[in-house]
Amino acid sequence: MAAVADLSRPALEALQAPFHIGTVTLRVTDLRSLTAFYRDGIGLRVIAENTDGTDLGVDDEVLVRLERGATRSTSAAGLFHLAILLPSRADLAEWLAHAAAIGLPLDGASDHLVSEALYLSDPEGNGIEIYRDRRRADWPRRDGAIRMATERLDLHALLAEARPGPYAGMPDGTRMGHIHLRVGDTAAAEAFYARALGFELMVRYPGASFLASGGYHHHIAGNVWNSRGAGPRQLGEAGLSAFEIIARDQADLEAMRRRMLAAGGSETASGATIDDPWGNRLALVPARG
Repeated sequence: MAAVADLSRPALEALQAPFHIGTVTLRVTDLRSLTAFYRDGIGLRVIAENTDGTDLGVDDEVLVRLERGATRSTSAAGLFHLAILLPSRADLAEWLAHAAAIGLPLDGASDHLVSEALYLSDPEGNGIEIYRDRRRADWPRRDGAIRMATERLDLHALLAEARPGPYAGMPDGTRMGHIHLRVGDTAAAEAFYARALGFELMVRYPGASFLASGGYHHHIAGNVWNSRGAGPRQLGEAGLSAFEIIARDQADLEAMRRRMLAAGGSETASGATIDDPWGNRLALVPARG
């Protein structure tokens, strides 16, 4: 059984905002293989499954939903990575030790000043970030704005913080921290996510924009590094199907509902939804519990 996380720890800064990211849904071609990967490799627990899909997560919170029946991707737009937020640096160290023990290859490892992150891809090429946040008080700033960078992460020093014993899966308190998208144009991404939906522009990198709610470093990012000029994705394409925007309270839920509908979204029995300019679907949901 995984250790119980202290939910008051600052690693959960992502959740202390009017809006944060919930379940990320992926369309996949090999449901069985991807289920095993997210369960055994990433360390999520199977919450529900049937012949058409699998829900995986922590604390009965679904973080990743896999849907069977993907078609071939035709657009360069879509998911860059989903980002799973761990409660502490020790938790990140333990996940790294687990990955090393089972021979799970990493695509990268970075110190972003506000966070420390490990990167990999699932068997169908969906990017994944596993990360932990530094305390908000320790986030560097320049002229009042959060400063982020991509520096080398010392993996040996990180591994030294891993607690002994077999890996028990991702700890209670783990949540989806942010989502990073491949978009066709960062100005269009800012127009949609900031001006239409009200997220704050936090940081601009060359070719990338980082947006957030409540002063977090980013809940949503978009880059054009390999997708500049990309058009909309087609219905049913492999990769990202949808992601949830979780509203903290009823007032926030209603405010975002109005924004989504004004921007061309629709209202369904389960709540408001809208597609961004590249066909990535956002579903607005209330906070659970």
